[in-house]
Amino acid sequence: MSQFMSALIASATILVIILMTDIGRRRVTKMRMIRSVVAVGIIVVIFVHSFPTQGNDVSLQLAGIGAGVIGGLLAGNLMPVYRHESGEIYSRAGIAYAAVWIVLSAGRVVFAYGAENWFTAGLVEFSIENKISGADTYANAFVFMSLVMVLTRTAVLLVKMRRVRQAGPVPGPGHESALPVSGTNH
Repeated sequence: MSQFMSALIASATILVIILMTDIGRRRVTKMRMIRSVVAVGIIVVIFVHSFPTQGNDVSLQLAGIGAGVIGGLLAGNLMPVYRHESGEIYSRAGIAYAAVWIVLSAGRVVFAYGAENWFTAGLVEFSIENKISGADTYANAFVFMSLVMVLTRTAVLLVKMRRVRQAGPVPGPGHESALPVSGTNH
């Protein structure tokens, strides 16, 4: 399978899973979070065939992980969490949240397509100059970015869920949020 097809399948799968589990008003449960992480873990098993460690391979893969942390923090901060009058904890994700996932997923696919069709020679030259061993290193960096983005989003959601649980009593009837928790402390 080509790098482009691998990136397309992996990115589309992760994007669909995340958007289906997060967009709109969704109850925050451990199973919801575990499902996302397991799905991405399966994608890693399917698409990571080796772990290149020559030259700057590890640095590039770590850069993918760093980008995943940043993307996950950004996405997680765009998903407020609150306690419903029923006592259940919910999150709400909208257009901005979806846009983060769509833009990053599309970026991975466009890069993979470009690597095969638009800037192959330039990428080979860049790889030689920067001691990057090949396509597997780039593919891994993007897969690790996706995995870490989901893990970071999940960690942010867990922190917010715990803050809401510790915030105190359930609001009275007709109120949806006792404590909306975004990226900042309230």
